[in-house]
Amino acid sequence: MSLPRDTLFLLHDYADPAHGGDTFYCEACMTVEGVLATYPDLAARLEIVRVPWPRPRAEVVVAIGEENQNCPALVFAEGGFVNDLPGVLEALHVRHGFPRPHP
Repeated sequence: MSLPRDTLFLLHDYADPAHGGDTFYCEACMTVEGVLATYPDLAARLEIVRVPWPRPRAEVVVAIGEENQNCPALVFAEGGFVNDLPGVLEALHVRHGFPRPHP
């Protein structure tokens, strides 16, 4: 799938029925949300899509396939993607100039 610019998929908070319906957030997505909030000028370069937690995550499936629904997911405009936290943070650095996390 070709997109006009890199697209970042993040999860909304969610109620998990397996845990009494308590509301949770995705720790990896929240890490990325913090980076985006800290560098809003860089974040403006991205298309940011927040999707519901339950699967299937239709917008993610359309972009990168049913087998790749993990979030956060950064889908590259020219094709390809990363959907693990270290990969997303590294791609944000390399492709968009965000600082790297301290080792």
